[in-house]
Amino acid sequence: MLRYLKESLKRKAARRNFRTYNHTITDYNFPGIGTFCYANWDNPLSMGKIITNEQYEFYTQFIREGDLAVDIGANIGDTTVPMALAAGNKGLVLGFECNPVIYAILEINEQLNPEKTNIKAVPYAISETEEEFYYNSSEASLSNGGISREAKNNHGKFGLNHKVKSVNLERFLEKEYPEWISKLSFVKTDTEGHDLIILKSIDSLIWKTRPVILAECFKRASREEREEIYTMLRQLDYQIYNADKYKEGSENIPLTIDDFNGMGHFDFLALPASTNSN
Repeated sequence: MLRYLKESLKRKAARRNFRTYNHTITDYNFPGIGTFCYANWDNPLSMGKIITNEQYEFYTQFIREGDLAVDIGANIGDTTVPMALAAGNKGLVLGFECNPVIYAILEINEQLNPEKTNIKAVPYAISETEEEFYYNSSEASLSNGGISREAKNNHGKFGLNHKVKSVNLERFLEKEYPEWISKLSFVKTDTEGHDLIILKSIDSLIWKTRPVILAECFKRASREEREEIYTMLRQLDYQIYNADKYKEGSENIPLTIDDFNGMGHFDFLALPASTNSN
């Protein structure tokens, strides 16, 4: 009980007052991978971001050794690292995280496990054009949040004292990683409601490379926003599934537009028709 109360007080303090936190490096051991390291943030509102073998196995369904994968809204790297384990050190995973407080931990995970992973942390958001956004959070520790063009927005009252920058993903890849574009197999985006803007900004890249897409349907997304995401992906010849229920080799039933509107907050998986494994 005493330990629970102490942890509860730490979480309350993190929600109300900003401070910097250290990190803790933990060793993991997965079948087929062996031992690797992961840096977890000591922020009490973020310490639950662990890595599981189930996560790693999920990504291996879609990311092969030597592939390029992109993690937009990478946070501290809890999805970036298992994606990079799937791609191996001959592949490449770009982790985009525009919040500098969180980015500091992502950079540490970038440097770990060079014999097993190849991660490049990138300090930008993704949008149609290069521009600047406000970053806000409901927590003073800024452990999670989102971007907006408006200073006052629904992400919360706590914000950075400067704007964050965005880039267009396709132009960024053409400039910085042109040799990797043809190897793009997977795009994950989790950006607290910015996902529609991101997907619209990379529609031509999706047409060219046909990556599997893992994205978030934000709890506050309007019916119009949900229908726009769904319609856009269907027009790009993708089938859409509930990510939590998808299993390779099983009879996976695609979501309908009514499902997409009625499911609240959830992660969805979009597969190009040519790789549909129903």
